[in-house]
Amino acid sequence: MTYLTTKPIAALCLALLAGTAHAHATLEQKQAAVGATTKVTLRVPHGCAGEATHTVRIDIPEGFYAAKPMPKAGWDLTTETGAYATPYDNHGKEMTEGVRAVIWSGGDLPDGFYDEFTLRGTVGPDMTPGETIYFPALQTCASGTADWTDTSGSHDVPNPAPGLTLVAGSDGHGHGHAAMAMPAEETVTLGDLELSAYFVRATLPNQPVAGGFLTISNGGDSDDTLIAASSDAAARVEVQEMEMQGEVMKMRALENGLPIPAGETVTLEPGGYHIMFMDLTGPMAEGGKAQVTLTFEKAGEVTLTMPVLARDGTAHDAHDGHDAHHKMSE
Repeated sequence: MTYLTTKPIAALCLALLAGTAHAHATLEQKQAAVGATTKVTLRVPHGCAGEATHTVRIDIPEGFYAAKPMPKAGWDLTTETGAYATPYDNHGKEMTEGVRAVIWSGGDLPDGFYDEFTLRGTVGPDMTPGETIYFPALQTCASGTADWTDTSGSHDVPNPAPGLTLVAGSDGHGHGHAAMAMPAEETVTLGDLELSAYFVRATLPNQPVAGGFLTISNGGDSDDTLIAASSDAAARVEVQEMEMQGEVMKMRALENGLPIPAGETVTLEPGGYHIMFMDLTGPMAEGGKAQVTLTFEKAGEVTLTMPVLARDGTAHDAHDGHDAHHKMSE
């Protein structure tokens, strides 16, 4: 694949920013399992030499298949397709081409603000654990760009492309997950809804609550609502929201349910919307499974078997405080 080259004005912009490594565009995720579906989230920390970003482009590397971007409110979303260097076997169907670039445009992200741009896809089963795959990214502003397209892996360049380190899946290659990596994923379809990336976080000893997470995409023309959840693993299950109010983390049950707007994707993740298992009937042990039945206003019911994943101390530790708050407040 041919990536966009750095323009002179981008080089000047990046030179001014090179002294602060945290100013680089990076990925929220650090690892991905070979053969597994994973989420890729580009973190955009600033604009172009003070200007607001109006377009963000991510190029898809070889070996990363079936890329599917997440829409963003206020931004137009387009993709570019092309041939794969190596065809991909998608459950018996050979895929010879797919999305090779994702572009969010028409937005307005001021230089002083931060935002994230997300897609998901599958790491090919023939990829090698230990190697790094890069997702070159380009921000475009009114009169310049900030490019993150250098795939050399060098820490000395001003414009390193964000990358993921590949790890072995649970069976040595793929179709599973690695500890501390993204969860295994099987997409479940319920009417116009697609449910994916679902998992439960393992609990600490004597912890009475656990959090469940997933991604829900509504491909239909009408809105839906997640109105209830239940599980034999807990006496009570609620759809909840966590948010910061000043310096205090607050949790609340969504009495009217969680809206899933038409054409949009809603992510239940640590620190935000989540499924809360309360008064657990037993510990959520890493490597185990928990069944949960979700009820949607229009699509109806679906039961998911969520894998229990290890507690990842590097991601969203706010959820640990979330669990502790529930224990104290009940």
